[in-house]
Amino acid sequence: MILNMADASLRGQLLRLLLLPVAAILAVSSIAAYYLALEPATDAYDGSLIDAGLALADRIHVRDGTLAVDLPSAAEQMLRTDKFDTIYYVVQDPAGKPIAGDSGIPLPPADRRPQDGSIFYNASYRGSKVRAATLLTPCGGQICTITVAETTRKRDRLVREILLGSVMPQALLAVLTLALVWFGVARGLAPLERLSGEIRKLSPRDLRAIEPAQAPAEARPLIEALNQLLVQVEESNRNQQRFLANAAHQLRTPLAGLRTHAELALAQPLSDASRAEIEQVHSATVRIARLANQLLALARAERGGRVEPHSPVELKRLAEGAADEWVHSALARDLDLGFELAPASVSGDTFLLREALGNLVHNSIEYVPRGGHITVRTGTRDGCPFMEVEDDGAGVPPPERERVLERFYRMPGTAGTGSGLGLAIVREIAAGHGAALEIGDGAGGRGCRVAITFPHG
Repeated sequence: MILNMADASLRGQLLRLLLLPVAAILAVSSIAAYYLALEPATDAYDGSLIDAGLALADRIHVRDGTLAVDLPSAAEQMLRTDKFDTIYYVVQDPAGKPIAGDSGIPLPPADRRPQDGSIFYNASYRGSKVRAATLLTPCGGQICTITVAETTRKRDRLVREILLGSVMPQALLAVLTLALVWFGVARGLAPLERLSGEIRKLSPRDLRAIEPAQAPAEARPLIEALNQLLVQVEESNRNQQRFLANAAHQLRTPLAGLRTHAELALAQPLSDASRAEIEQVHSATVRIARLANQLLALARAERGGRVEPHSPVELKRLAEGAADEWVHSALARDLDLGFELAPASVSGDTFLLREALGNLVHNSIEYVPRGGHITVRTGTRDGCPFMEVEDDGAGVPPPERERVLERFYRMPGTAGTGSGLGLAIVREIAAGHGAALEIGDGAGGRGCRVAITFPHG
């Protein structure tokens, strides 16, 4: 029987998820059985180490004022005999000097040395993992140390046997149960997977409504609510863009007048104190005017902003048209601004592309130290048009390369007067043109290279 997934009840499909707790119970019981069986067996093996240590303690004697271990070869052979593992031991006098057994057996860490009784620990000896027990015993009125260690082959064998005998059947049952649940839930959730795919296709530039017709009945109210939210978000974006554009536009005229008056005042004879104050006013006005222009460009670059129809734009000519302004700014900061311009044509908005390249150049001029070098490039790479700006300044560390694209974010300790909007604007403009924005190292691993690569053709 074929179910119409558009009309089927998702609730009935999700009831099969009750099988998942069953699988979890099986897994927990398997783990519990494993540890319940392993711990007593491990304790028994550890107890045999203590028994061997106590047997050695009975063999310690004082002979002619010297501590010695009276252990016949037959007794030692019996001590070391084991079907699976190799057994080692060492007896140390109160000063820590070995008086019998194998030298070099690792002792427990200093912070775990037994103050009385015994201690168990894992170590490595002669290239093998060993389980060791160290105990203290009286000898000649003092305290001797006995360490007995054995390789872990029978312990590992025990783990495998427990896994095969107890855990594996239950694990197999859990896997089968999960498989049944997986196929049942996968069938029930297939419509939601399709819905998730539709939602993933959305972006700040694409907030179209989602078609609810193919969704399960339970999901349709959610889709309708989401569509209403998308409409509100899109309207909010448009209102924000209109506000930014209007505010920036209204600020440009009075700021231009204020800048002109400040420049005229600076041309007059002034006292040093007055000149310093007016220069600060002029500098602040220039920064605010640039911020207003950036806000206007950001509002225009975002979806819903006033974007001119795309037309052919020659990137080389675009860079050449603004080169004079950039060169003067670079010379004022004692920077070497060079151009490597090759023809490259794209379809786009001339104003926005000029704004993007100008922001990249301005960032380099703002943050590269005096005496540095900046290179502006246009051309094609692997058949794709590009424009990029490279410098030999401090660069952008890899962990910061995503964050510097956020609005109003500036790296800690960054000098200069930037607002943190430049690269955010560049990202929006690149996205609006279907281009890729890449931030990397400059030549020789120094500085920064920011490239905008446009789609092929």
